[in-house]
Amino acid sequence: MTEEPAPPRSLEWTLSVLARLPLPVLHAVGAAVGTTLAYLPNRTRQVAEINLRLCFPDLAAGARRRLVRNALQETCKTALEIAPVFKRPPERVVGWVRQVHGRTHFDQALDEGRGVLLLAPHIGCWELLNLWVAARQPLTALYRPPRQPALEPILLAGRSRNGARLLPAGPQGVRGVLRALARREVVGILPDQEPDGSEPFAPFFGVPAKTMTLAGRIAQRSGAVPLFAFAERLPAGRGYDLHFLPADPDVADRDPTSATAAINRGVEQCVRIAPAQYQWTYKRFNTQPDGSRPYPKKRRRRG
Repeated sequence: MTEEPAPPRSLEWTLSVLARLPLPVLHAVGAAVGTTLAYLPNRTRQVAEINLRLCFPDLAAGARRRLVRNALQETCKTALEIAPVFKRPPERVVGWVRQVHGRTHFDQALDEGRGVLLLAPHIGCWELLNLWVAARQPLTALYRPPRQPALEPILLAGRSRNGARLLPAGPQGVRGVLRALARREVVGILPDQEPDGSEPFAPFFGVPAKTMTLAGRIAQRSGAVPLFAFAERLPAGRGYDLHFLPADPDVADRDPTSATAAINRGVEQCVRIAPAQYQWTYKRFNTQPDGSRPYPKKRRRRG
């Protein structure tokens, strides 16, 4: 048997130190770093600029620059708040939730007794959403193993502290979530990552985006109630608001084109609530139907 790689001690130490800082301080530091990134040439800013230009072509130049700056600030807050979310007592982290918008959608979905399929886009603090749900209901979540194997133990430990069960995306993971839904539990999926393989393209803010069919197939096979959900970050480190939104029934359509389009419409609806907090630094449109790529290639270092 091969042993799992141990997480770097320096990373564990860094997370432990950052976890001791107050949330307003972490968010203030994140905002400062993000502002710096907005004014210096760098690939992170470049990707955000491309994404926002594609998705909001009618936005005035000044407004788009402000949105880029705000998006970079929120991205840096996301990176720093992982430390307390993963390291502080779960009940204290869950206590940062100030309001739950659409709570009735979540409660009614549970009352239907069909299982709940939570589609959680990369908006705000999705790790906090995981802890809040797991504190109330049995939760199974699919995840994509990180490219650096040494990071996986940290992610699994942080995400499972409230009893959540984490399964890697793949055939066994899919079977596991279907069993969880058959037990009328909650399953969480991040629906807005570009999938591998020959998945269909569906419009995302009017731009073709390669979109996973997995969420739709799980909804079809399980009969679970699909909901969109995310944790919105409040200003000045004051905490978070949760949002639960009903999904378009077409999410479970047997036609993959219809199902993926419904998923992207749901993600759009979430993004419009907190536009700066979406993961605009992710290359969402890296693959296009004509083979083109809107992002510049990385320059190879000369050895």
